Amino acid sequence: MRFLFVHGTGVRRERHDQLFARISGRLTERFPKAAVSSCFWGEEFGAALSMGGRSIPGRSGTRGAGDELSAVSPPDREAAEWALLLADPCCELRVLAYLEADTKAGFSMPGVRPAGAEVLDLLGKLPSDPAEGDELGDLLRATGLEPYYAEALAAISASTEAARAGARAGQEPAARELAVAVARALVAAALAAADIDADCTGAERDRMVAVLTARLGGDARVPGGRAAAVLTKLAMRATTQPALNLWRGRLTESATPALGDILRYQARGEALREHLRGRITEDEGPSVLIGHSLGGVALVDLLAQSAARGEPVAGPRLLVTVGSQAPFLHELGALSGLPPGVARLPEGFPRWLNIYDRQDLLSFVAEPVFRDDPRVTDHEVSSRQPFPPSHSAYWKIDAVYDRIAGAVEELV
Repeated sequence: MRFLFVHGTGVRRERHDQLFARISGRLTERFPKAAVSSCFWGEEFGAALSMGGRSIPGRSGTRGAGDELSAVSPPDREAAEWALLLADPCCELRVLAYLEADTKAGFSMPGVRPAGAEVLDLLGKLPSDPAEGDELGDLLRATGLEPYYAEALAAISASTEAARAGARAGQEPAARELAVAVARALVAAALAAADIDADCTGAERDRMVAVLTARLGGDARVPGGRAAAVLTKLAMRATTQPALNLWRGRLTESATPALGDILRYQARGEALREHLRGRITEDEGPSVLIGHSLGGVALVDLLAQSAARGEPVAGPRLLVTVGSQAPFLHELGALSGLPPGVARLPEGFPRWLNIYDRQDLLSFVAEPVFRDDPRVTDHEVSSRQPFPPSHSAYWKIDAVYDRIAGAVEELV
């Protein structure tokens, strides 16, 4: 058995090499005798803004309106909360300062140094480049946040929000809550700066917050209190369409490589499909094709077109799409390999496992679209990250590799 990985939208050489090293290592652990290779296409077939992004509008000043929270699941609440933190890392500190100003419990006795000052002192002593072997440093390197951490630390340390919240945290309980809020702000600032280059799951994000909270004198075992509760409510009201309009410029810029590659493929996809055909057929024997994002779209197109002509591509026994737009494009009638409205793939198309994360706005489900085809199976995973980090986090999730291994075993 051999595996061929086809990367997705917005990926260029350095990012491809990082992804493939991780994916090949994880697949080799489960299939020691398998050959694992990749098809890098980003530089030759990828898109670029030829006029520097002049078409992207600026940010709107519109604010989000509230809606009911009762039907929202905890993962959705968490994702919305972190989406707000990514857009404004200091928002929780701002809320905390307001809450402390509104209660006498937040103030210390005259002449007594507020407990929050100690948190800020410890913040100022955090190293900007944690050493190798230090848990925080290792996490920063593993998640791609190391190049952005020093700037994030400087920004949060110098922020008026942190200073105001620290001055108003008079008692120890308020200081412990402040430690959590500062830690979350610092991690959010690094994630926001890294944008789609972040390679971080929700578990890694939470561990960084826990480590920083402990180093700031808080209790890493206790989540944020009043401010976090307010932030969740704000997030669920703010992350609606008006708020997306507010952040449209930044969101569009960060999504441009992914969307641009998709649009370029839709206009000039034949060359990429032929390139994929050559890579798939250059070696004989059964194969498993793994396509991320647009890589999965191109594979579905190629396999469907070839099978419809009565000339199935030789070798593939299993197609795995991860975070793919193929089902959505077919529903739009925008897949060149399939006629609109067809609910069954042509004969000769291999079994298809489609892996998605509902927080990933670029992933879609396939089973309801191809409802007449038992070869198509969906499998949901969760990185516990909001979009866009959720689109890149699949390759660190054990459940992804476990499900691929299970699908391969089913072929026997």
